[in-house]
Amino acid sequence: MENKFPTQRWQRKAMEQGVQKLNVPKDINTSGFGLNLSNLSLNTPGLSGGSNKSSPGRCRTPGKRSSPARSAGTPGHNTTDGALTLRPGGRTPTRAAPKTPNGGDRFIPCRGTTDMENSYHSLVRAGSGGSADTTASASFSATGSPTEGSATAAPATADQQQALAETLNNGVPRDTRILSFRAKAPQPSDSYANGLRVLYSASRSSAPRAPSTRFIPSAPDKILDAPDLLDDYYLHLLDWSSSNQLAVALGSSVYVWNAADGTIASLTQMESQEDYICSLSWAKEGSFLAVGDSTGAVQLWDVARQKRLRVMAGHEARVSTLSWNNHIISSGSRSGAIHNHDVRVPNHHVGTLAGHVQEVCGLRWSDEGRLLASGGNDNQLLVWDAAAGIGDANSEPLHTLNAHQAAVKAVSWCPWSPHLLASGGGTADRSIRFWNASTGQLLNTTTTNSQVCSLVWSAEFKEIMSGHGFSYNQLTIWKYPQMTKVIDLTGHESRVLELTVSPDGSTVASAAADETIRLWKCWQSDKSKKAKASTTKTNPSALQLRGGIR
Repeated sequence: MENKFPTQRWQRKAMEQGVQKLNVPKDINTSGFGLNLSNLSLNTPGLSGGSNKSSPGRCRTPGKRSSPARSAGTPGHNTTDGALTLRPGGRTPTRAAPKTPNGGDRFIPCRGTTDMENSYHSLVRAGSGGSADTTASASFSATGSPTEGSATAAPATADQQQALAETLNNGVPRDTRILSFRAKAPQPSDSYANGLRVLYSASRSSAPRAPSTRFIPSAPDKILDAPDLLDDYYLHLLDWSSSNQLAVALGSSVYVWNAADGTIASLTQMESQEDYICSLSWAKEGSFLAVGDSTGAVQLWDVARQKRLRVMAGHEARVSTLSWNNHIISSGSRSGAIHNHDVRVPNHHVGTLAGHVQEVCGLRWSDEGRLLASGGNDNQLLVWDAAAGIGDANSEPLHTLNAHQAAVKAVSWCPWSPHLLASGGGTADRSIRFWNASTGQLLNTTTTNSQVCSLVWSAEFKEIMSGHGFSYNQLTIWKYPQMTKVIDLTGHESRVLELTVSPDGSTVASAAADETIRLWKCWQSDKSKKAKASTTKTNPSALQLRGGIR
């Protein structure tokens, strides 16, 4: 009978080895999973009649030939007088599984979640004729073939699946396993722990890495007593010069503390006890100090010579805030007006910016001297452009920002991004907002849960510090731009009114209503960077200011 089926791989292999015909008896049972080979015969020319001839061309392995030892009873090879026979079951021998170096499984069973006694009892019960193995093998014979009369296995119903699950479980709780493994390798004992804190884990964590931390002292380096320091949110009573001198206003007096040698000098005192100092601001050169008082005047002092150079009047109310821009000193008043004074000319008043309707409590020129930011008690943050004029009666702000819900006293420009402006709101707002001063776009908002009184930046660490009042009275360092909290510095018993940074950028001075000034060394850099920062370059505009003040 002609074979209608395609030649199989084992048939082609047999033909290559010289087998011409494979006779399979008709009565052989091929319906099962096993194969009965008792009646199978192979007709091969040259292999019948007990001949034991071997052909070199029939060896499948290149470079190897059939050897008498292999054909004469090599263990594992069934040969009978040169006749080719198949191994029982017709399966090729399998190699033993490679052993691990330690001779065991690389996974360590977890005995805490393994019920060995119940598992052993279930195995013994099933092996002694229990109902477990009879139920599980109800539809299959021992050879793995379907039982007689069940040509197609019907899908099990829900009741049958539940019964099968109960039988297989045999009363074992579902959370108990015969073999259970831990998700991670066991932790080493304390005797093997080292100082490097090596993490023994089977897999890497997918969580983002925390930013690298540095040591920040949680206690202040120095504490200076500041009696009669006014507890007024709107005033600016502290400033640090580029020549490393700290000026502080205490009531009606101004004192200068030399941070290099620790000496303290009294600069000035108001004639009337009812008058008081409201604001302080050093020029970039570091020798000239502008002092705003409660009478509405701005005094200009040469601190090195202990001499008052001039008094610039014009405001109708107290001068709450001051800011320098080369030879221009801007002053903000309780009346809401901002005056620009040119200290080089006798007629110092060169312009007025009228944009606020209440007291101006925040005022800061950008480092490049192009933009002026002003914050007021009217909850407004205004950005002024010097190119449009520094003080006409009809001057309009470049941007009017009304996002804050309280007074805006804390105003600070980013030292490495000229158009990035940070502002902080009072008790009803308690947030820090970041702006693009060129476009007026709000970039980010961070809630602090405390009144924001002052903001200072660190260009080296790309961080910003905020000084707070009610309700925690703390200093907080934030990592920009993520605005993740680095540390909270506590110690002040009342609200922090003002922050200022040392000329090398390593120390922050905070003045609080508890009548103390605390120095925090939170931004210390390398010694090489400190030496480079301490060498200040000559500023041509500063020299022009020194020779042009009248």
